[in-house]
Amino acid sequence: MDVIQDYLNKCRALTDTVESQKGEIQRAAGWFADSILAGRMVHIFGSGHSRIMVEEMWPRYGSFPGFNPIVELSLTFHNLVVGANGQRQAMFLENVSGLAERILRNFDLSVQDTALIISSSGCNVVPIEMAELFQKKGIRVVALITRQHLEKSTSKRTDGKKLSDFADLVLDTGAPVGDAMVYVPGLPTPVAPGSTVGGAMLINCLKAEVARLLTDAGQPPKVLSAGAVVGAQKAVELFESAYDNHAHRMAQLYENVGTNIDSN
Repeated sequence: MDVIQDYLNKCRALTDTVESQKGEIQRAAGWFADSILAGRMVHIFGSGHSRIMVEEMWPRYGSFPGFNPIVELSLTFHNLVVGANGQRQAMFLENVSGLAERILRNFDLSVQDTALIISSSGCNVVPIEMAELFQKKGIRVVALITRQHLEKSTSKRTDGKKLSDFADLVLDTGAPVGDAMVYVPGLPTPVAPGSTVGGAMLINCLKAEVARLLTDAGQPPKVLSAGAVVGAQKAVELFESAYDNHAHRMAQLYENVGTNIDSN
């Protein structure tokens, strides 16, 4: 059995799933562009492995300001695996009710903001409560999930609600139940997950469409670009202006924290 070809074939199927959601991607990108054009932010959150999708959006080459990447190290720092700051603790903390509220207490949110919450299973408490809190504040929520996995999984919330229950729009990575896509002969458990592939395609489709909308609106984004593409001096100029723009947007999220009832 050619397991490499099997995985590649399944990845091609993920592309079809992403393409089938073109309308939903355009709708979400429209919401995100509206937030950025208003001078506000698209808040992005994912615990555990979903952190990869947060960082795929911003900051990296081919990306631009307008996104607030909320990455909690206590939920995402997996490199040590065991011992202090290990995976067991992170998996425990992502199901602690109330943590999402403490995280969002740091920001002065606005109804002009939007949110993208990433969770393959859509069943862990913190991402679900993040989406719930954003919606309570009148902020539109886009959920990036693995639909088959979510449907077969059990929510860690006592009421059984999942991330999709607190989303205005849902995007699906297209990966299978359990995420892993390849069965190796003689090995009973599958390997080689697919949600990262499907998720990264969705993130970059969103990014491309948002960039188009911003440009069409007369506010082309400052895109982090390599010197090999735009020249060394221009690359530095773009990096500095993009980071400055991000800082100015973030300043608004801190300026009035605690001064009105919605921040408490």
